[in-house]
Amino acid sequence: MTDKDRKRADAVYSALLARQGEQWVQPRVERTRRVLEFLDDPQRTFRVVHVTGTNGKTSTSRVIESLVRAHGLRTGLFTSPHLERFTERIMVDGENVADVAVADAWDEIEPFVEIVDAELAAADDAPLTFFELLTVLAFVVFADAPVDVAVIEVGMGGLWDSTNTADGDVAVFSPIDIDHADRLGNTIAEIAEVKAGIIKDGAAVVSARQSPQAEAAIRAAAGARGALVSFEGTDFALTQQRLAVGGQLLSVRGLAGTYDDEYLPIYGGHQAFNAALAIAAVESLVGGGTQPIAPDILTEAFAQVTTPGRLQLAGINPTVLVDAAHNPHGARALVAALRESFDFDEWGMVVGVLADKDASGIVDALAPTATHIFATAPTSERASDADSVADLAEERGLPVTVHSDLSAAAMAAREWAAAADRRAVIIAGSVILAGEAIVLADAEEWKSGWQE
Repeated sequence: MTDKDRKRADAVYSALLARQGEQWVQPRVERTRRVLEFLDDPQRTFRVVHVTGTNGKTSTSRVIESLVRAHGLRTGLFTSPHLERFTERIMVDGENVADVAVADAWDEIEPFVEIVDAELAAADDAPLTFFELLTVLAFVVFADAPVDVAVIEVGMGGLWDSTNTADGDVAVFSPIDIDHADRLGNTIAEIAEVKAGIIKDGAAVVSARQSPQAEAAIRAAAGARGALVSFEGTDFALTQQRLAVGGQLLSVRGLAGTYDDEYLPIYGGHQAFNAALAIAAVESLVGGGTQPIAPDILTEAFAQVTTPGRLQLAGINPTVLVDAAHNPHGARALVAALRESFDFDEWGMVVGVLADKDASGIVDALAPTATHIFATAPTSERASDADSVADLAEERGLPVTVHSDLSAAAMAAREWAAAADRRAVIIAGSVILAGEAIVLADAEEWKSGWQE
């Protein structure tokens, strides 16, 4: 990577940021499709595993990608949001996309963006958005690489998400819960119906265990599309999970094989379920659900799995973990993982939340495990202010202090944890906050231990 390439890639990101932001969503997948038509439909040049759900999408996508790559296939991975730099969102063969590849792909796309923007203006519609163009960028990068299989995480929902311009050979559903209710619906059934829109004719459908309402919606959509559907619990299952040094040992009954005592180097019972879902997805992709994954391939794939920003160790002496946990479902999974995987008596929780998230639900989920809340705010125009988070914590009877930014909150939390034995810190509540924490931990060398 040269400085020139980095500047070109940063210029692409600046051009994307000048557009309607990631949270500005219209149900209008046809606009993305129009740009892709001008580019000769790059998304049709590779096989696709399409992943939706409410929580666990990114982690499941990363395990799927690792499993596919371990089969000797060239992979693309598209996830969101990023923690530090936008090139994390587009990966080729397990590595962040090269700056030069991003810049070259944008050079291919840019002339057609002006044409489609003009068409939209003539129809009194808004210009192409940040996420619509990021999706196009990922598809062009993958076609240019070229990749054999792309694992694509839905941005929001499914049916009208810009990623739904790709035809998924396998549609994967992580657990579905209430999130983005203003855009997706107020009930699990409504949300699941939107998410089930990723199912294509004749595809394979693989789903985590769902509520009855979500399962019904997925089964109905699969039936209408002639898709083969497999559910966790009935068709595949996590049969055993136990702690191991640096992670956990899993046993999984897959669609085509049984996999015993496989080591996964990440924490959290929810990650074990994500891994089981990923195994079933890859069995569906490679061999149509009838061919077991070879033991050496599974071992290699699991060994190289990473999940940045998900129970990530950011500091030692005191222990500091970082987890996105940006909605109540994610916060509940985090709390369960802290209880299962770590042996501390007290947790100091640095919490910062975006205003469009369910801050009350997040604090509710964290409260039973929190000893002290260090309230702060992510660096974002969309952030809920620290005082609002503090009020929620105080309403639940928790000791709380308010801090102007993450740096101040993290310093106070680490000092608190260092003052007594068997204390640790978790930083949670927002993907943006998690990204900031990872950068701060590296800059301040938290893994060197607490310095007075």
